[in-house]
Amino acid sequence: MFKGLKPIIYGGREVWPLVEGGKGVAATNHASSGAWAAAGGIGTVSAVNADSYDENGNMIPQVFFGKTRAERHEELVAYGIKGGIAQVKLAHEIAGGKGAININVLWEMGGAQRILHGILEETRGMVTGVTCGAGMPYKLSEIAAQYGVYYLPIVSSARAFRALWKRAYHKVPEWLGAVVYEDPWLAGGHNGLSNAEDPRSPEDPYPRVKALRDVMRAEGISDEVPIVMAGGVWYLRDWDNWIDNPELGQIAFQFGTRPLLTQESPIPDGWKDALTKIPEDGVLLHQFSPTGFYSSAVINPFLQELQNRSDRQIPYTQTADMDHTLQLDVGVKGKNFWVTPADLMKAREWDARGFTVALKTPDNTLVFVTPSSGDVIRKDQKDCMGCLSHCGFSSWKDHDNNSTGRLADPRSFCIQKALQNIAHGAPIDENLMFAGHSAYLFGKDPFYSNGFVPTVKQLVDRILTGD
Repeated sequence: MFKGLKPIIYGGREVWPLVEGGKGVAATNHASSGAWAAAGGIGTVSAVNADSYDENGNMIPQVFFGKTRAERHEELVAYGIKGGIAQVKLAHEIAGGKGAININVLWEMGGAQRILHGILEETRGMVTGVTCGAGMPYKLSEIAAQYGVYYLPIVSSARAFRALWKRAYHKVPEWLGAVVYEDPWLAGGHNGLSNAEDPRSPEDPYPRVKALRDVMRAEGISDEVPIVMAGGVWYLRDWDNWIDNPELGQIAFQFGTRPLLTQESPIPDGWKDALTKIPEDGVLLHQFSPTGFYSSAVINPFLQELQNRSDRQIPYTQTADMDHTLQLDVGVKGKNFWVTPADLMKAREWDARGFTVALKTPDNTLVFVTPSSGDVIRKDQKDCMGCLSHCGFSSWKDHDNNSTGRLADPRSFCIQKALQNIAHGAPIDENLMFAGHSAYLFGKDPFYSNGFVPTVKQLVDRILTGD
C-alpha cells in the first residue's frame, strides 16, 4: 500500500480514492467500470451514446432512420437512454456491492439533460454520482438532487467552480460528492482550456488545485469533500506530496488513460496494441473538435489530415480590394472569389496535386480537399443526428430551429462517427483516438512489458503500490 493513501467514505461506504475516468463514446462501459468498483474504487460508466443490447446480449447497432436531423436526434436520445440504463445495470451486477458506480455525461452532448433524467429514473439505487464536464453544467446539481445521487462537476479552474457554485450549486451543497480538477494541458479528450491560457505553456496543477480548495473553503465546503486530480496521473508516487496534505484537503485521483489497456476495457485490440507504441510527443492538444473545445488525441493519419486540411486554406473576399486583386480560378464555381496573388499561386499548386475542391468555412476562407474527401465531408454533414448541443461541423444546434446560424465548418469532423467507429473496430488510422498526454508511458512502464495486459483488479492493485 502506498504510504499515506487511505480509503474515503463515498456513498456511505469505504472506497479507495481511485476514480476510473468515464471516457467518451463506448471507451468505458459496464465491464471496465464494474470491475473497477469490484476492486474497491469508483468505476465510471460513460453515458455518452452508450451501447445497448438485445435479449441475447448482442450489441444493438445505432442506426438512424429519421429523414430530418431533428428526427435522428430523437433516435439518438432514445439510444442514449437505453444504452445508459443497460450499462449501469450490468456494471452494478459486476461490482457486487463493492466500490461505487458513477456515470459520466458531457454537458454539451445533444439531449444531455433528457438522457441524464432517463438513465437516473430507471437506475435508482445503482448510481452513486454523476461526473459532468465539457461545458458549464449549472443544472447538474438540481438533477442529481432530484434522484438522490452526488454530483461531481469537472472543472479546470477555481474560477469555473466558483461560477457554478454561486449560480446553482450552493442551493444543494449536501449532494456535492467531489470536484474533479481536470488538467487542461494533460488530460485526454475534451479539455477546459480558457482563452486566457496558453495551450503551449502548461501550468503546474498544484497551485491551481490549491486555489480551487481555497474557493471551496471560502464557500464553507468541508475538506472531506474530495478534489479529484484528473489528467496526467499515472504513478501515485509522483503525487506523494498531495496525499494527506492539509493545504489541499482530501484528494482522490482519476485514471483515464491507464484503464484503456486492461482485459476488461471494451476498446478493440488494435487500439490497445497502438497504445504501447505512442511516442512521448505522440498526443496533440488541438482545436479541430466540432465542440469548439480544445481536446487531446493521438497523432495519427486522421488527425494529420485535419491539420493538413487547415493548412490548405486561404482567405477570400467577394469583391476585389487592395489586397485581393485576382479571381480564384480553381476549386470553386462562380467568379465572386477574390484572393491575393500569392494565395492564387497556392490554390493552383493544391489543385495540381489533386486537391481540386474548395469548401467555404464560416471565417471567409476556403479549404482545398480532394473530391473524395469533399464527398465524405458533405455526407457526414448531411447525416448529422445532433450528437452535440452545438456542432461547428454541421451547424446543428439543439434549439433555435436546430441551427447555429453559421456556415458548417469543413475544417472539423463528425465526432459521433469518428468515436463510434474507433470504439467498435474500425481502422484506428482513420478515426479519432483520444488519449491523455501520459499515454507514452504504456511503452515505458515495466508493468506492461512483454505485451502484458492486466485485469482491472491487477491494475488497481498495482496503482495502490504507488506504481
